[in-house]
Amino acid sequence: MLTVWGRRSSSNVQAVLWGLTELEVPFERIDAGFRYGVTDTPAYRAMNPNGLVPTVKDGDDPPLWESGAILRYLADRYAPEAFWPTDPAARARIDMWAEWSKLNIAGRFTGPIFWRVVRTPPSKHNPYAIAAGVKSFETALAIAEQRLAGQAHLASEEFTLADIQFGHCLYRYYDIAIERGRFSAVRRYYEALAERPAFRDCVMVSYDELRASD
Repeated sequence: MLTVWGRRSSSNVQAVLWGLTELEVPFERIDAGFRYGVTDTPAYRAMNPNGLVPTVKDGDDPPLWESGAILRYLADRYAPEAFWPTDPAARARIDMWAEWSKLNIAGRFTGPIFWRVVRTPPSKHNPYAIAAGVKSFETALAIAEQRLAGQAHLASEEFTLADIQFGHCLYRYYDIAIERGRFSAVRRYYEALAERPAFRDCVMVSYDELRASD
């Protein structure tokens, strides 16, 4: 049995859970991080010296951390050809968009926008910093808009690993209280993701426990 340590409200954990569920890999999950603790114990630090989530252990194999590495491992081991091609050039094109999404979508959204809007007390919100974060994020989102205007998914017509890395941020982007630009292709893509049971179960979940109050 594959085991995942991490709380459901963590976006990085959500990406891994979504990947596992799409690939129909059985797993058990143990709450860890934030108010759930566990990550500061010696046993956990022996698996993941960073003390962060997620951490994954697949049977007797050594534990894995860093969500991008975990997702590539899962794709290598469990994914069909369309999701993660065996041809090196075809795989690299998928991985290119997955890596781009990790750095430019998740990286520009989670800290600069989500933390400032949700995980910062309202009295300490900085609207100028939030607006600057949204502008930077939407500069990257415009690249995805061009891609999705001509095809069903980010890296190709098929649903791939790149869509996990890109799409898992979109629920929160469309849910939080910010001024958003109009990205019609991205919006259609997001609405299609919302029809996927795995996306609904693993990504479209409450993040109320993360909300900061005054």
